[in-house]
This record gives sequence, structure tokens and C-alpha cells, in this order.
Amino acid sequence: MNTLTVGVCQVRVGADKEKNIANAAWAIAQAHARGASLIVLPEMFTCPYDRGYFKTFAEPVPRGPACEMLADLARTFKAFIVGGSIPERHGKRIYNSSPVFNPGGKLIAVHRKIHLFDVNLKTVRMRESAVFSPGALPTVFTTPFGVFGLAICYDARFPELFRAMLRKKIRGVIVPAAFSIETGVAHWEPLMRMRAVDNQVYVIAASPARTSVLYHAYGHSMAVDPWGKIIAECGTGEEVFVCTLDSQRVADVRERLPLLKHRRPAAY
Repeated sequence: MNTLTVGVCQVRVGADKEKNIANAAWAIAQAHARGASLIVLPEMFTCPYDRGYFKTFAEPVPRGPACEMLADLARTFKAFIVGGSIPERHGKRIYNSSPVFNPGGKLIAVHRKIHLFDVNLKTVRMRESAVFSPGALPTVFTTPFGVFGLAICYDARFPELFRAMLRKKIRGVIVPAAFSIETGVAHWEPLMRMRAVDNQVYVIAASPARTSVLYHAYGHSMAVDPWGKIIAECGTGEEVFVCTLDSQRVADVRERLPLLKHRRPAAY
């Protein structure tokens, strides 16, 4: 498959888990209706990004209500669905996890956020490690278009992770992320564009919509091509966009500027 139509769902997230799941299902249906065969949700699409909610909203993967909805719609729409991220309960541990379902409704990958967001910023204080356990491995999944990697929010700040995924021959990386307004204004666009440029891949970054409930997400979900060009972008509100990825674009960029062939790992 030379091209792939991707849908990104920038949904609002509130304190009612059932409503959040229903809202995500509605957005997925909108993306499908516009031709998307790979559909992406944002980080914490079932749960406010707040430590007080993570344990309460946690569910097992793939047997919880969010995953059941994702599997059902993947099967119904015959699409790949990246379930943004949800709080995953696994035994005594909780992870910030991104489940991926294929067009048959089968769970084919789960990325557990590797780098936990423990920060003390002007407008945001967060200690994810007080609730979440870290993931331990890079995650990729295969589509007819090619291989995609996964990185959840803070993971995107670590180029080593992207290099590890690049060794698995990725053509794109999906980044469900809930940047704050403070970090988003300063870092969102340059970071997503740079990850696309320095790995010569598509980057699909999905944010929650900006909301008045507890955490103010930056929004501005975007798709970036391997040259660093933004090919689709949301504003701050609830929105769905659809864009087309082209494998030839990846090949052309890598041929014209053979960055990856010029690496000299032994020298650094």
C-alpha cells in the first residue's frame, strides 16, 4: 500500500468516563466516514489528566470498556485504531498505555509510556510516577502501509527512543500527547517537526481538545511529513482531521537527503 488515510480525533475529556468513551466513539465514526483507515485518539482520552483520576479510571487491557469499544469499532469500520492512551490496570500496577487494534478488532500492540512526567513547571505540577509504573520497551506495529512506532507524550522528548524504533524500519510514529498550554506554546510544534525531520518519518500527534475541566490541554493535534512540513492541524477545540500519508514521500526524502546513511554511531 503506497498511501494511507489517517484520521486524528481531538476530543474533549471530562470527569465522566462513560461520556468520554461515547465521545471518542463518535469521533472515530466521523474519521471513518471521511475515509480514514488508521484512526488515532489522544493521550488519556477516557480520563482527565489528573493524578486523582488515574487509579479510579484504570481498566484492564483489553477487557475494559474503553478497549471493548475500540475493538468493536475497529472491527465494524475495518480500520486500525490507536486508542490514544488510557490508565491500564495490570495486576498491582497501573500504566499509561496505548492499545492498538487491527481491522479485525484484535489487539496487536500495547505501548506503555516509558518516560514518566515528573515536573514542577509554572502552571503544571505533575508526578506521574506516584501512580504509574514505567514501560520498558519500544513498541511498533505493522500495517499494509508499513511499520509505525508509538510514543506517548513525554516519550517524544527522548530522541533515543525514536532511534530505537527506526531500527525496526518505521515509516511513521504515532504520538498521543496531552501537552499543557505552557509546554505546548514553547515546544509542541518544534518538537513534533524535529522528530519527523531527524528520523525522516511521518509524525502523527494527537492531543485532547482544550477544556475547562482540571487540565488545560494545548490542542493543535497535527500531522507532519518526513520533511518537517505540517500537512494537517487542529485548533484548540474538538475537531477531527483526515490526511493522506504517502510512502513515496518517505523514500524521496531519504534519497535526497540520506541522513540515516550518514550516521556514524562509532564516533559518538
